[in-house]
Amino acid sequence: MTGNAPTPDARTEAVRARYRSTLGGVPGGVQDRLRLARDFDRLPTEEALAALRHIVLTDNPLGARVQQLVHFGQLLSLGREHPARIHARGALHAGATVADLIGVAETALITSGVPAYALGAEIVVDLLAADGA
Repeated sequence: MTGNAPTPDARTEAVRARYRSTLGGVPGGVQDRLRLARDFDRLPTEEALAALRHIVLTDNPLGARVQQLVHFGQLLSLGREHPARIHARGALHAGATVADLIGVAETALITSGVPAYALGAEIVVDLLAADGA
């Protein structure tokens, strides 16, 4: 790179920082995609995705807390366990309570059935166990 253009390392770290701000950490899948994007000169894709996610999750009328709870509920309804876990932690990071997560899981019971509710309850139980509660 020439001049004051950010290095690939700086650009990669900027993307990681966006994930940390919304989720409290950088998921492993994101780390893998960033490595791939960096190695094959495709960082603009990850930068654009991170910018869009930031707008949708934080610069949104719902606010970060509600937005994370919505993501959690949608992912429960889709049966997407791993991303649902990420967004449950993200919701807590954004100020949601365990009661909020339980409420979302209960709503998933009505909209998507017992499997979605059971997945939500499992995720909440695991979060509580991880926090030593």
